Amino acid sequence: MTDVQHISDRVQEIADLIENQRDLFIKVSNQIWEYAETRYEERQSAALFAEVLEQEGFTVQREAGGIPTALVGSYGQGKPVIAVLAEYDALSGLSQKKGESRKAPIVSGANGHGCGHNLLGSGALAAAVAVRQYMEKHKLPGTVRLYGCPAEEGGGGKGFMVKNGLFADVDAAVTWHPGTTSHIMSTSSLATCQVYYRFKGRSAHAGGDAHLGRSALDAVELMNVGCNYLREHIISDARLHYAITNTGGLSPNVVQSEAEVLYKMRVPRSEQLADLYERICNVAKGAALMTGTELEIIFDSGSSELIVNRTLEQVMHEQFIQLGCPVFDETEQQFASEIRATLSDAEKNHNLPQELSGKVLSDRLEPYEVKQEITVAMGSTDVGDVSWNVPTVQSWITSMALGTALHSWQAVSQVGMSIGHKGMLHAGKVIAATAVELLSTPEVLEQAKEEHTKQLSGRSYICPIPDGLIPGPVRGA
Repeated sequence: MTDVQHISDRVQEIADLIENQRDLFIKVSNQIWEYAETRYEERQSAALFAEVLEQEGFTVQREAGGIPTALVGSYGQGKPVIAVLAEYDALSGLSQKKGESRKAPIVSGANGHGCGHNLLGSGALAAAVAVRQYMEKHKLPGTVRLYGCPAEEGGGGKGFMVKNGLFADVDAAVTWHPGTTSHIMSTSSLATCQVYYRFKGRSAHAGGDAHLGRSALDAVELMNVGCNYLREHIISDARLHYAITNTGGLSPNVVQSEAEVLYKMRVPRSEQLADLYERICNVAKGAALMTGTELEIIFDSGSSELIVNRTLEQVMHEQFIQLGCPVFDETEQQFASEIRATLSDAEKNHNLPQELSGKVLSDRLEPYEVKQEITVAMGSTDVGDVSWNVPTVQSWITSMALGTALHSWQAVSQVGMSIGHKGMLHAGKVIAATAVELLSTPEVLEQAKEEHTKQLSGRSYICPIPDGLIPGPVRGA
């Protein structure tokens, strides 16, 4: 490890607990990688987590909050309650062989862990197991819980779990994410929602009697054009993305009687979502009027922006300093170099700290300082919904070559091999050490709660999930 300061006996003991069971956690990670189940389809992944947790002395609530692929594993009793957040959902269309430095799908069009959630979940599992063992040995009071959270990728799983009361008595939440550098996440994120716009028209022969038809595909295209013009007139930090999920058929000589588009909207603050949502709905209604089609609006999912907590960030950073960063061997360095060779110059240099120039894998912990201004990262995460309800902290830990884009085949390849495994095991140590520190210092938890209350002063949690919405897979998946 690099940049390691004196490591305390406690942190060393926690690291050793994870090293003693490294084979188990790598096995779980590899199995989840192979399952590669997408949002709310993670049945095998959730079952595996539940089995391991029970074997490791946790009481497990399956189908937690009424969500088939969510779970909560608990150990201990009473306060404080520390939540460790795990994820295990994959992405569609990213099938890729592990340990290959060329694009090589296992099954073309199949799923793959392009965001490394096989690592995320397994690292969180490692942390929870180590915390349980430490608590038992040292008679440490309190409760540690592993939250198996489905559908982070566009499904808002944690929002449903929050809405269903699963975090009501939690004092703090800790998690991580695989990445290309090691650092404490000290930024907010974008609030988001996903909405289907389904148009229904009337089919007709496109040559002989097209005037009798009403094209739903035309409506989708007009909506997209309208939203492209709308982009100039929304705040600069807002984002609009879309995917046409149903074009209405493959025959150009038929007027398409149905078509559907899925929109993802992002804004810095959840209070801004309602206005943007309404404006996009109005564009869709206009497209329906122009084409003489009917419109159905189907809300899919959403998540809130992240509420940062500087108190918890400093606690996690202190543990990270003691543990240093993952160390990669010559073979891993060579493989990372091969991965880097597949990237464009822009990708290689994207967000690359100057100190890492010329390297293929990060070997350092990025500097951390307490900033008054809270910046916003341009991604979204349903960790945000947890952070609105309890103080939450998250780190990113090197698990892939510098420049690797998440949601890419290069990421899938690396998170299924030793580079990813080293990041995952290290994450377990950082999270576990942070959780034990919080269990041992209730005064720090109180400080984190006070900060949390201050951050939310004058604001109310706006759950992005409407009442009555049922979590489910991507439509048509």
